[in-house]
Amino acid sequence: MKRLNLWASRTLAQAAGLALSLALAGTVAFAQDGPMPPAPVQPSKTTADKPAGTQGDSGATPLPAPIPLTGTSGALPASPADAAAAAAAPKIMVPSGTHIPLVLHNAISTRSAKPGDPVYFETLYPVMIDGKVVIPAGSYVSGEVTESKRPGRVKGRGELAIKMTNMILPNAYQVNLNATPTGAGTGGGETTNGEGVIVGDSDKKDDAATIAKTTAAGAGIGGIAARTPAGAGIGAAAGAAVGLAAVLLTRGPDAELPRGSTVEAVINRSLYLDADKITFTTPGKASELPGPPNREPVRSTQPF
Repeated sequence: MKRLNLWASRTLAQAAGLALSLALAGTVAFAQDGPMPPAPVQPSKTTADKPAGTQGDSGATPLPAPIPLTGTSGALPASPADAAAAAAAPKIMVPSGTHIPLVLHNAISTRSAKPGDPVYFETLYPVMIDGKVVIPAGSYVSGEVTESKRPGRVKGRGELAIKMTNMILPNAYQVNLNATPTGAGTGGGETTNGEGVIVGDSDKKDDAATIAKTTAAGAGIGGIAARTPAGAGIGAAAGAAVGLAAVLLTRGPDAELPRGSTVEAVINRSLYLDADKITFTTPGKASELPGPPNREPVRSTQPF
């Protein structure tokens, strides 16, 4: 029993010495090399098999998409100072009240036109400011019909209202336009009132001639049939009634602008053109469109 206790005491002493030696060795190693790095964490099977930035079963948050830069060259948006400098770039002003002679490319008539229909013009003569061509001949002008009113059966003339809204110069420089007609050469008797409305011709002379013709024809027929003055009178009255009915049941002449009509337009609001776009060295040239032939007012044969 004593021998067993002695062996146990020796064993414990040896174990205590070994533990003390190991502790001292670890202290020396820590002092020389620093703390041991942590062991790498192995990714789970769920996240290791998926590319970064995707959201799978593990609930990973996707990476945000890159924000594209504005502009074709990748430049940042212009600063307020740059915008102000662009707005302050040199301008050429075409003052309100400037007249622009135009020629019409598509025919218009109150017989078929309706508000919103497009109209196409071309400038006939250059506009110059301070000795410089700013609107060459051959520039395109477009607009639309704003009102189309057919003539009445008893009274009232046809009316066409047009506004010009856009202009394209020969170098493809486009500007907004606000202009209305002040005169029109249509080959007929159309006129332009103070509001820029093109008013159709009147055929009062033709109406009187129509009634006179039917009156004379009725008088002749009545005189031949009755062979008396009274018969001629009755026939004349009947003929006058027929002529008046023909006038009352048909409309007056429509307001028309045939292709090739010339229109004098006036600018209602000043134009401000970029000076670097106005570099014309010639007055330009308009298309050679034949003007409309002269025509007499004709009543519409359709009562509606």
